[in-house]
Order: sequence, then structure tokens, then C-alpha cells
Amino acid sequence: MTSFDTSPQPNAWRALLALAVAFVMLATTGWTALRQQRNAAPLPAALTAWEHGRMAGRELPDPQSAPAGLARFFASLTEAQRMSLARRFPLAVGNMNGAPVDLRYRANRIALEQAREVERKRMRDTRLTPAGQHQAGRRMNRLGTLMSPGRQILAFNPSGPGRVAEVFGDLDEAERVSVVVPGVDTDLLTFQRTHRRHSAPVGMAEALRAAEHEADPSTRTAVIAWADYTAPGGLGMEAAMARRAEAGAVRLDALLRALPGAAPVSLFCHSYGSVVCGLAASTLPGRVTDIAVAGSPGMRAETASQLRTHARVWAMRDADDWIQDVPYLEVGGLGHGADPVSPGFGARVLSAREAEGHSGYFEPGTDSLRNFAEIGVGAYRAVACAHEDGVCRAGLSYA
Repeated sequence: MTSFDTSPQPNAWRALLALAVAFVMLATTGWTALRQQRNAAPLPAALTAWEHGRMAGRELPDPQSAPAGLARFFASLTEAQRMSLARRFPLAVGNMNGAPVDLRYRANRIALEQAREVERKRMRDTRLTPAGQHQAGRRMNRLGTLMSPGRQILAFNPSGPGRVAEVFGDLDEAERVSVVVPGVDTDLLTFQRTHRRHSAPVGMAEALRAAEHEADPSTRTAVIAWADYTAPGGLGMEAAMARRAEAGAVRLDALLRALPGAAPVSLFCHSYGSVVCGLAASTLPGRVTDIAVAGSPGMRAETASQLRTHARVWAMRDADDWIQDVPYLEVGGLGHGADPVSPGFGARVLSAREAEGHSGYFEPGTDSLRNFAEIGVGAYRAVACAHEDGVCRAGLSYA
């Protein structure tokens, strides 16, 4: 964090004022999206029920236990016993790091159906305003979409704006795993979009997996659209601070430590998602080989070395991305630090040619998506650098 004493420092105060003005203007000109918070907390209730449950006369393990211990517990059960737990405690099992991936998919399908029924009833609840009933209808439709055949929901929490994570590909058999970490205004209703579909987590993940297959058809890949943290709503003061990112970093680390197998993992972090990845960087498991950020407001560090990560750090920004106008500094908890594409930061800077502004880095046909895909399959020598000297590829080879 930038430090200063009480003596006059015009440049520091000018930068602080610019930062405050920038975020206040963004917050008061339509960027901030109000969210309908809900009082119910189904997931904590489900975890409490699990803690009081039993299976074949045995107490159930602490749901917050290390993933390896939970994996051993589930491995000790019969298939019928595992499914019994999924039916009795669907939200708990569906969000339990260490539970078998396929069991989480099945548990979350049950949890989605239960949440859908709740929204169906809310649609007809005369105690709600028409706007509240309409919102319930939108949520019910989205939950139904997530239940479509073949969808693999790895995590689901209906509380508040809602959190979701979805897997594309076979996570158990993957040779390379990619995780897409999105930014602000990501929730249950924005998890996927029809218009500008590649600006939403589902579209991002689908585009990345298709591009990875094109880059290397012989490599088995899986991509996770990870919207399993509570992102800031809009670009108000909350987006200028790290509280949501700090909680998200803990959740991201827990996910990564629970992934099956030993395949290398790459993180692709967009906008405020790069703050999450920056805060998680120092504790990431060794299988995380790469952190690539796009449209970043900063990673809560002044240099890549301050991230204290063994992973390679990549950065890109489109020339038309408005994020470049946000002051890159951190003062008193406001702002997210240095610009990751600046020469002094020390990241490997990639080309984002043809990306479509701040939300267009995963558009098919762009350098940004191709670069992400090459990193995802470990084809480091094939990436396109932002500068013609090719310095971003220095010292690298195919994994």
C-alpha cells in the first residue's frame, strides 16, 4: 500500500482525489447495480443439518474439513450411501470441496430444483411487489436453464444474488484445467447472457474451451466458469475496495485445492476478478502454473514479484478498454495498486488485438482469446506479445 506522512505531497493527494472522483462518478452515473438481498440463508442451514446428520451409524465429518479428508470419507461409502447424502443434504454436498465431482453435479441438480420451487412460490406471493415477483420469475427461469441436460454445476448457492460454478469438459480426465474468474455484476442472473454472450462467465468458458481445442486438439481440457464468490454490484465504492475480493480469494483457493487429479491449472481473471486472483496468488497450490489477467484495475500489488507466486503472471489490456482511465494506485484501502500491463509491474504483457473493449476479451477471433487458449494448453511459445520484441515469451517453451 502507498504510504505517506503528514507533510504536503501534492502528487499523492492529487492522485487520491482523482481516484475518489473517478469511482464516485462511476457510482453515480448508472454503473452501480442495486441488488435484491434475500434474508434466507439456505447453505448455512444445509451445512448445519449435515453436521447433525449420520450415515450408517457414523457421524458425518466436518464439512469444512480438508478436501483430502472429505474425499476419503466419500470413498469409504457405497454408491447408494453417497446418493442418499446427496438427496438429504443437496446444498451441502453440492458445495463440498472434497466430494466427488459427479456427486456434486447430481446434488446441485437437486438443489437447483428445490430453489426453483421456492422462486415459483415467490412469483405468486402477494406480499411481494410486482417487481419482486418479476425478479422471482427471472430467477426461476435461470435455475431451470441451469438444470438443462448435460450441464455440470460444481457449486450453487441461491442466497442473495446467487453464486454458481459450472464445468465444461471432463474434470476428472482433463490434462489441463482452466478457471475463468469474472468481475463485477456477476451473479445468478448474469452468469450467462444471450446478448454479448462472451461477456458472461458461461460464454467466456465455452469460448475458451473451444479455442483451447483449436490450439491443441490432442489435449483433454476442462474449463470452469467460476462465479462462486459474491462480486461487487456495479462500479461503486465496493468495487474500489478489496473486501469482496479477499473473501473471493479464500473461496478460489479452496476450489483449487479440491480439484481432482494433478493436471496443471491456469487462471484467467477478468476485471475485478484479477483483484481476486492477485490476493489469492501467494497461497495457490503448486499445480497452478499461470495467472492471466485482462482489463485489470490492479492486483493489489505494485509488482508481479510482490504477488509472491510461483505461477507465471500474464497481463493484457485492449486499447479501447475504459479501465485504463481508473487511477492505478492504492491509498487507504481505495484502489487496487499498480497497472499490471505497465513495464514496471513485471508481468508478461500479451496482445489483446481485436478485443472488444472491457468486456470483449473472450470474443472468438481475438488475439486475447487465442492467447488465453495457448496458455491454457501450455503452448507458451505460440502466444502473441503486446510488443514486437516478443519479450513476453522469453525463457518459455511448450509445457
